[in-house]
Amino acid sequence: MGSLYKKRRKRSDGSTVEERIWWAKFYQNGRPIRESTGAEKEQEARRFLKVREGAVASGQPILPRADRARYDEAAAALRAHYTTTGTRNLVEVEKRLKHLDAFFAGRRLVGIGGAEATGYVAHRQTEGAANGTVNRELSMLTRMLRLAYEQGRLLRLPVIRKLREATPRAGFVEAETFAAIRKWLPEPHGLAVALCYTLAWRRAEVLGLEWRHIDLDSGAVRLDAERSKNDEQREAFLTPALLAELKAHRVRVEALQRRLGRVLPHVFVRVRGRMAGQRIGDFRKRWMKACAAAGEPGLLLHDLRRSGVRNMVRAGVKEGVAMKISGHRTRSVFDRYNITSTKDLQEAARLVAGTILGTTG
Repeated sequence: MGSLYKKRRKRSDGSTVEERIWWAKFYQNGRPIRESTGAEKEQEARRFLKVREGAVASGQPILPRADRARYDEAAAALRAHYTTTGTRNLVEVEKRLKHLDAFFAGRRLVGIGGAEATGYVAHRQTEGAANGTVNRELSMLTRMLRLAYEQGRLLRLPVIRKLREATPRAGFVEAETFAAIRKWLPEPHGLAVALCYTLAWRRAEVLGLEWRHIDLDSGAVRLDAERSKNDEQREAFLTPALLAELKAHRVRVEALQRRLGRVLPHVFVRVRGRMAGQRIGDFRKRWMKACAAAGEPGLLLHDLRRSGVRNMVRAGVKEGVAMKISGHRTRSVFDRYNITSTKDLQEAARLVAGTILGTTG
């Protein structure tokens, strides 16, 4: 049976005074729980006590008062949500939360609103974060607050506005340009970028491949779900030229294994020099030098992914199949990568002229 009471505190002169706020005492699993009702009127306090006792009777969890819930509890709840549902890549979640934790840790949820979000934006901008990056973090903060609202930790949802992002990059690499750049790359770096360009896979996805992921007989390449950004297993088939290059690379790796006396599970390892046997890591600087040497400075490695999507569509691959190969979940992002070039526009003009004049020549 629960009860209500008021706390008493001592004054500086030694006398005691009764506080105005009512406290509730109730039991859960035989353990007494004492909690402030936040009410000065006894009637309101009794309603609070009945709600708490009702929650205990129905087996519902006893949540903290909304005005006392803190960011740290909401962040822990969001982590638990993503862990149990598997709806987000946990590595990406921690990457976003790392910055939010540093700024909001210890704050009460009721004190996080539009003004505080603006302060966070200003803080991240001083750290050099791009607007797109900050917006992804604000989205995670919004999801956290919504989850807290759904769980009774927050009484109302604040309005958090995002920043205007830059126009999505539209860089792509034509086949002849890619061939010119690859000539300046050593192997197997050149082979790695060829896979990125052909399959529209991310650099990290390609460099993380192990030989167990590749069937050299059928030419199939499989990407484990945990290695994929969208957490979905993927499968693609290599072109005959790429398959032949991979087989030749496999022969070199097997020779290196015999020389080193150990197994090399990863596909993209250095096969020559003092670093032979080591995995290839981030080689953006090497890529930039190759682009400059080929007369195409400013191209990004990620432009190969955009180009791969575009190449598949231009080659007549069904868009649904191309999305399966590239790993795009949403059509909007896929369409953004399916870039239109000047050549595409010129070809459109040629086709229109052919229709009007009755010829495509």
